[in-house]
Amino acid sequence: MRNLPPLNALRAFEAAGRHQSFSRAAEELGVSHSSISRHVRGLEDRLGVQLFREASRGLVLSQDGAAFLAQVSPAFDAISHATEGLAETPQGTVTVNAETLFATKWLVPRLGAFRALHPDVDIRLEASRRLADVARYEADLAIRFVSPGGWCPGSELLSDAPLHPYAAPDLTKGTTLVPRDLLSYPLLRDRTTGTWDLWFSLAGGVAPDEVPQSSWRMSSHLEAEAAICGQGILLISDEVVAGEVAAGRLERVSDVGFREGGYHLLHGDGVLRRKPVRVFREWLLAETAIWRHAG
Repeated sequence: MRNLPPLNALRAFEAAGRHQSFSRAAEELGVSHSSISRHVRGLEDRLGVQLFREASRGLVLSQDGAAFLAQVSPAFDAISHATEGLAETPQGTVTVNAETLFATKWLVPRLGAFRALHPDVDIRLEASRRLADVARYEADLAIRFVSPGGWCPGSELLSDAPLHPYAAPDLTKGTTLVPRDLLSYPLLRDRTTGTWDLWFSLAGGVAPDEVPQSSWRMSSHLEAEAAICGQGILLISDEVVAGEVAAGRLERVSDVGFREGGYHLLHGDGVLRRKPVRVFREWLLAETAIWRHAG
């Protein structure tokens, strides 16, 4: 006869342990904070060990709790995987956290195609500069831009498309531009990078001290919108603006380009055991294949 604690208590502990939070566990399971606390305390009484302890940053697993979670979580994953394996089509929710620019310009326009293939998979997309911690299950999948030399363990490359200058067609009137011509237009800059300096050094024909240095910078997704509205020239990776180019809202104004890094996909341990997460990952990798080492 198996020595099994109550299933609801195990579910409460497993969710609280993953999130290191009773409140977030309660939100995930659709119960109250007090219900999670009651189940965990009852489980501790049954096992005769302390599973959580108080710390300065809140609730953390005890040594016994961490060891127990390392055994319980894979068991729940295996049960979930076995259950999903009985269904002919994937069903469930996948939470995806992505940088705002990639989410708005690349991912959102393509989600309709994914839903047509997998109507029973609900994609919950979060767009923010702060990306979720997949190791703590804040999201199933996360998409982040990694700069050259950046370290992103356990990630999969989605795209490393090169950066080129783009502008609204009405701004440049279809004129073929040489590097010096770009100095006659506002050069849109985001908050974090100095990519225009690098672009002019690669393009040649313009001395470093001739490149204008603007004190006004904006977030990258606003920078893209400004370019679409004809307010300047944007230096951006090709895949992000492919939809705008296809729609005639932006056009490349120079063939001088370079790679600055790439978008990567991250996921936590065990999350790919869930069929909905697997099919979304496979779809995402297939959709971005043309942008890996392109150009």
